[in-house]
Formats: sequence, structure tokens, C-alpha cells
Amino acid sequence: MNKNSKKAYVYKGFERFWHWNQALLIFLLAITGFEIHSSYHLLGYETAVDLHNKAAWAFIILIIFAIFWHFTTGEWKQYIPTTENLRAQAEFYLFGIFRNAPHPTKKTVISKLNPLQRLVYLGLKVLIIPVMVVSGLLYMFYRYPQDGGIEFITIDNLEIIALIHTFGAFILMAFVIVHLYLITTGHTITSNLKAMITGWEELDADENEAEKKDNEDAKM
Repeated sequence: MNKNSKKAYVYKGFERFWHWNQALLIFLLAITGFEIHSSYHLLGYETAVDLHNKAAWAFIILIIFAIFWHFTTGEWKQYIPTTENLRAQAEFYLFGIFRNAPHPTKKTVISKLNPLQRLVYLGLKVLIIPVMVVSGLLYMFYRYPQDGGIEFITIDNLEIIALIHTFGAFILMAFVIVHLYLITTGHTITSNLKAMITGWEELDADENEAEKKDNEDAKM
């Protein structure tokens, strides 16, 4: 450990549980979803559809719990967008990271995301994932229930919904690929990964002290 850093408990238990299960479900949805679109043959069409639908419901349940957790713990504030250091952060990812330039923003327990991450994660949570869920449910419940003759949702042409759902899937896959790369850009190649497994991460000592002071002030 660097002498100018201290370990802090950054990621809480549910946060890690939610992160890893979300990642697992996104991968499962992608694998089965692209097979449903006949991109390859791995599990078989019927099995892929069944797993895709079950993973979708699990994902929706996880989203509900995550929303509840974010609002009851105040963690939703992590995603409030800011323009401070936004340009510097973008330049760091584009150029500075390859020159070993210092990171323009510092992580703390009360500010885990840099300005660019806030924008991207907020976009995923309020735009991409809701669109994926809504379009997926529309596709799932098209002419539902089919065997009873009652049409709960009647859509003559599902092509546009399928295109929107697939486009959202490509965006999510692009995000996952970039995310996998960026987790290697911490203090060490594996430090960010370890932090999301254990919850503990090395933060600059002065920031830990400042954070401790803020917490003490809040209790007074």
C-alpha cells in the first residue's frame, strides 16, 4: 500500500451484490438474446427464449431492489451530473491515461464517480435500461395471453420494438467492453476489481481525513 493512501470501505455489501448480479444477468441476456436473433447456435432457440425471459424477470426484480436501496441510502446522489472537471476527465481518458498523467478527479466514499462516469451511468439508468425493459416487456407480452384470445397489448408490427431493443443491447455491450477496460486503470491493474469484490479500496490519505472530518461534522 502507498504510504500516502489509506484503505476505505467504499462499496457496501448490497452494492457489490447488485453490481455482480447485474453483470451476470446482462451477459446472460446478451448471450441468449443474440441467439434468439439467430446470430449463432449455442443453447437452442427454445432454451434461449426461456432463459432470456427468466433472466429478464430477475433483472427487473434486481432493478426494483436497487432503486429502493439507492433512495433509502442516499446513494442516488452519486449520479448527480456535474460539469466540474468534465472536460479534464474526458481528456484524461483520451490522452492523459496513456502518458501516466495524474487523475483529474479523486475518488472518495461520498463521491465514487468522476464527472464522466456520472453522466454515463445516469444515462444508462434513466434512458438505456428503461428502454430495454419497456421494449422487452412489450415484446414479451405481445398479444397476451396468446392462448386465451384476449389481447392485452396489440401491436401489428413488432419490428420497430425489436430494432430498439437490439440497439439498446449493442449500447449495453459497448458499455461493458469499455467498463472492462477501465477497471484496469486503477492504482494497479486489479485494484478496482478487488475493491468491487471486497468493498475496500485505497484512497488518498488526505481525502480520507477530509471525509472523516465531514462525517464527524455531520454528527455534531
